[in-house]
Amino acid sequence: MKSVNHHSKLSRILVSSLTFLFVFLISFSVNAQDVDVERQKAGRKLFNANCASCHKLDKKSTGPALGGVEERRENEWLKKWIRNNVELRASGDADAIALYEEWGQSNMTAFPQLTDQNIDDILYYTTVGNIAGGPTGATGATGSEPVESAPKWLIWILAAAIVVAFLIIGNLLKTVSELKGAPKTPGLLGQAAEVWEGVKKNTFLHVLFVIFGALITAYVLFGTLFKVGVDQGYQPVQPILFSHKIHAGDNKIECQYCHSAAKHSKHSGIPSLNVCMNCHKNISEVAEGTQVVLEEGGRVVGKTELDKEIAKIYEHVGWDKDELKYTGNTKPIEWVRIHNLPDFAYFNHSQHVTVAGVKCQKCHGPVEEMEELYQYSPLTMGWCIDCHKETNVDLKGNEYYAKIHAELAKKYGVDQVTIAQLGGKECGKCHY
Repeated sequence: MKSVNHHSKLSRILVSSLTFLFVFLISFSVNAQDVDVERQKAGRKLFNANCASCHKLDKKSTGPALGGVEERRENEWLKKWIRNNVELRASGDADAIALYEEWGQSNMTAFPQLTDQNIDDILYYTTVGNIAGGPTGATGATGSEPVESAPKWLIWILAAAIVVAFLIIGNLLKTVSELKGAPKTPGLLGQAAEVWEGVKKNTFLHVLFVIFGALITAYVLFGTLFKVGVDQGYQPVQPILFSHKIHAGDNKIECQYCHSAAKHSKHSGIPSLNVCMNCHKNISEVAEGTQVVLEEGGRVVGKTELDKEIAKIYEHVGWDKDELKYTGNTKPIEWVRIHNLPDFAYFNHSQHVTVAGVKCQKCHGPVEEMEELYQYSPLTMGWCIDCHKETNVDLKGNEYYAKIHAELAKKYGVDQVTIAQLGGKECGKCHY
């Protein structure tokens, strides 16, 4: 009992220490906010709405980095430049003309609608940057990872410590009671031994077990053989982490914008890096707070790691993000193929996408929800035939099938013929 009391005392010390640390971190995080949070928040909102498409705080984009810009330019000059930079250049301002020439004579959008207070809030934001772990959940101006608020993870640690303490105490109390002479129950092992003795003496049960074992073996064996070559759920690690959820889901990019060959070719095609650069010339980093949750282990990939994935695209395509030009040093990306039909099976994307109007999700699943793409469907012959049996022929704008459809509908006694009834189950349709 002395050991139990000693352990209980240690657990109380652990809980008290964690509680003190919890309160200390909360008070520290509150006192650390030495900036005008509301003003920073307003400036950040204005910056994202008007400036973020061309400017970053800590690096060059389409325009120069704006972090600490008030240290380089006077406030009044900045207001004139932001409201109407063309007018400022026309006045002969040397700094405005030099900046215009430095950035390849690119015209900056004028913002005459911004008030003095709006511009001051934006400039305040460029000075203080993002508040790590602040109310917006933004990252610091250096692009560091979001700092999770202290209370959340400390509460989990505290709860885990309490649960572990109770389990240890309960186990010790049971052990001590048994050492003092408390009777030991047979438990599961004792009951199992009694049942086994009865089974060994029953011949009828022996025969049943043999038959049952043979049936189970046959079921598992043939089930395993039928799964050979079926890669449903296959999810390889790609050389670049590309999130379909971010692109097709959050940003609503159409599948055929990248996989344009699916409309007129047998294959859907792998998009070239030039397609990626249509957007990523100006998008060198993901939005603040962006996260990708990987299937493997549930690992969370944050902004810092995702920005490195975009940098890999630049490396392969030969894009200098500082000079904003191509270097000519390119190398291909070795993507890992996910969907791969056997050589003896013929499948034409254009026939299904263009002629039949089948949605990509029909075969590939909800790609707009997938962080990492995987093979959603089994792609077996039975799966294809079942689809042909269930899918009706779409005659809209297709006069070629009108007469054939009418004759087949009369033959089968239906209003609308399925793909299978139109010949979708013939071997030659899918096999050479």
